[in-house]
Amino acid sequence: MSLSRRGFLGRTATTGAGVALIGSTGMLLAPNASAASADSRHGGHGRPPRQPGYGPLVNDPAGRLALPKGFSYTIVTEAGVTKLESGEVTPSNHDGTGAFKLRGGGTVLVNNHELGGSLKDTPLPVPHLAGLTYDEGVAGGCTVVEVNRYGRRIREYVGVAGTATNCAGGVTPWDTWLTCEETEQLAGQGSATKDHGYVFEVDPYDRRANRDPKPIKALGRFAHEAVAVDPRRGHLYLTEDAGNPNGLLYRWEPPRHFDGGRGRLRKLADNAGVLAAMHCKDSGGRHVDDLSRATEIGTTYAVNWVAVPDRDARTVSVRKQFTDTDITRGRKIEGIWWGDGGAYVVTSFARKESPGTPHDGQIWFYDPKRSRLTLKLRFGVNTTPDVDGPFDGPDNISVSPHGGVIISEDGEGIQHLLGATDDGKTYPIARNDAPGGSEMTGPVFSDDGRTLFANVQTPGTMYAIQGPWKRC
Repeated sequence: MSLSRRGFLGRTATTGAGVALIGSTGMLLAPNASAASADSRHGGHGRPPRQPGYGPLVNDPAGRLALPKGFSYTIVTEAGVTKLESGEVTPSNHDGTGAFKLRGGGTVLVNNHELGGSLKDTPLPVPHLAGLTYDEGVAGGCTVVEVNRYGRRIREYVGVAGTATNCAGGVTPWDTWLTCEETEQLAGQGSATKDHGYVFEVDPYDRRANRDPKPIKALGRFAHEAVAVDPRRGHLYLTEDAGNPNGLLYRWEPPRHFDGGRGRLRKLADNAGVLAAMHCKDSGGRHVDDLSRATEIGTTYAVNWVAVPDRDARTVSVRKQFTDTDITRGRKIEGIWWGDGGAYVVTSFARKESPGTPHDGQIWFYDPKRSRLTLKLRFGVNTTPDVDGPFDGPDNISVSPHGGVIISEDGEGIQHLLGATDDGKTYPIARNDAPGGSEMTGPVFSDDGRTLFANVQTPGTMYAIQGPWKRC
């Protein structure tokens, strides 16, 4: 998620490119639609359209997080500053985060720490606690954070340790967190003593369930980014952040009579179910080799799924087991979130490594009922990433209880959290003003919709943002 990019979309900070999102039935705005044309679409009779969101961002006197007027933040965890229940300091490199309702009120969060180095060379690793460590040689993992209903920290402790490059992940319908390793590191490479590139399950409620960490090998071994679960069909959709060649979108189909639930994934046989990669055809029935080919918002592809020959990929990476005529690729296939009966999928950018037209982000929606993938938003290339205002480079995505989705940015230049409304308008929620300009990650709302949790990745800070939330 932290790979560099070269500039993003040029739009204003309050009327960015449009996208039809959760609950929307209308068509979306073209990326360069003017305010006047958008107003006439909605019957405004020439009046300036109402701007979505909460107004402009206000500079933070503390120089950390700019928010709209009336909003405030609390620091929940901070790398090297706050402490775990076991006495060690909070690990660094905050990334994907899942939020769950805390019994008795409040929220319990599982926070990834995207650490890919060795334990001995990492200044702020996830502590290797007895019974919770998968590989003694590596530094990544997850912490579990409990906060009260006001977003104030209660405690933090290790959920899993000794995993590598824990990037994003996904929540399950049975209220656990699937944390994804964005690596293909094998035992004996670097400091690793075990194979990596897997998905692990972390239970936010039962610490005993997290003991003796076991990779879910049925979900494949590749540079996992994120995962979303279809609660009706039991399918898991997994994204791959990879290049040379570009990565794939995968679907895992469970074996017959398998019912998901706490701890059941880790009990699966390594070859259980069917792991398959996405293959798209356009409206004319022609093969689509790469998602960068799509330039028109509303482009729809028919999807089928091609079984992965060797999901554990010990000799050949999964994405390299296919020819370009077998499947459809995408550069940096990143965030994915289940909502509106399907999965929202993010491709972060495309440049010379992709065969289509360069862009700085796409958001797609996969409809499993119709087996269709539709382009909902496309960011054009922006050559001035250091200018505040443009939104760019989508990465993590989640559904907002106040309508639409929340998106984090990742790339060069200024980093925001932004919202996108049901009728296709974007607006700023936060801007990272801390030195270093690190990306923002892991945006997710509390169950009651009062608090938006989000991170600055490096060195690593989790914020609880509160204010006059409303449907935008």
